[in-house]
Amino acid sequence: MSVLTSPPKSPVGTPVSNSLTAGKLPRFTAVWVLIGCIAVMSLVFAMIAVAGGTDFNIVASVFFGVVAYVVVIWVLSRAVEGSRKAADRFVTALVATAFTIALLPLISVAWTTVVNGLPRFDIQFFSESMRNVVGPGGGALHAIVGTLLITGMATLISVPVGLLTAIYLVEYGRGRLKHAITFFVDVMTGIPSIVAGLFAFALFALLFDDPGIRFGFGGSVALSVLMIPVVVRSSEEMLKLVPNELREASYALGVPKWLTILKVVLPTSIAGIITGVMISIARVIGETAPLLIIAGFTTSMNYNLFSERMMTLPVFVYTQYANQGADTQAYIDRAWAGALTLILIVALLNVIARVVAKVFSPKAGR
Repeated sequence: MSVLTSPPKSPVGTPVSNSLTAGKLPRFTAVWVLIGCIAVMSLVFAMIAVAGGTDFNIVASVFFGVVAYVVVIWVLSRAVEGSRKAADRFVTALVATAFTIALLPLISVAWTTVVNGLPRFDIQFFSESMRNVVGPGGGALHAIVGTLLITGMATLISVPVGLLTAIYLVEYGRGRLKHAITFFVDVMTGIPSIVAGLFAFALFALLFDDPGIRFGFGGSVALSVLMIPVVVRSSEEMLKLVPNELREASYALGVPKWLTILKVVLPTSIAGIITGVMISIARVIGETAPLLIIAGFTTSMNYNLFSERMMTLPVFVYTQYANQGADTQAYIDRAWAGALTLILIVALLNVIARVVAKVFSPKAGR
């Protein structure tokens, strides 16, 4: 006797619609609905801008367009595909909305910086300092050099200390000392940047008995205080991801622990460690308060980290905007160009990090 049964019938004799027998929206319906909602909201905000005599707000148009997309796609899916598929599309749309909300400020800031920074993004800006410049002209060469030198020295200080600390916590640390180091690293992660600047200033003022000391190496020390906990945390997590089987296989061959770490553990996790280092650099390269305290302010070139004041790009942007002269627009243009340069430096460092990580990461076997 057959066990197959016909679909359930409604009281009037027609099959009951469910998730297996419901219809299906065309393949690219979600994309076209999203585009349509954004277009409609853009038209609405354009009309509001014309009526009110204000500028068109593209960020608000995209935001409310995505919100409208969540509602519209859920209604369409529920009407055509049923409640289960509609719930799936609704959650997917919510994830897309959350991603858009997180991405909008980043795109808005980047676009604003590019538009306002391009007018002074010229050869003069990268080949001249601000020495004896009180109006238009001048450049940020002294600030760019200072940023690279101070951040580079901070990296040289932070990476060995942070990496060795992470190796100790993962491979050797036990008991109270390990927990104490972890606790203090967590505390240092949330330390305000100005406290790091005050620490470096107080340290060198006491060492050199000079209450007015300002020099680039002090800025590097202040930034390293902020970098070290980030390097420790990111490197620790990457080292924990290395399978214990690799360590045990190395020990079984008679390889000592230190050589196992050097030849097996570090090469396996090098890509993640480099990424963590780049995150720490991006964390500190835009700091202003600690550098303003210990590195100081100057309009002249200075290549010596251990003598005299040294300018950095964050301080340059701040001073150009805060201390405007008679020609206000010239100062504002230089500030935006400095901000754009800082963003490009961070982007370039991230590209270099990805290339280095790809080169040194373990190759898959054939």
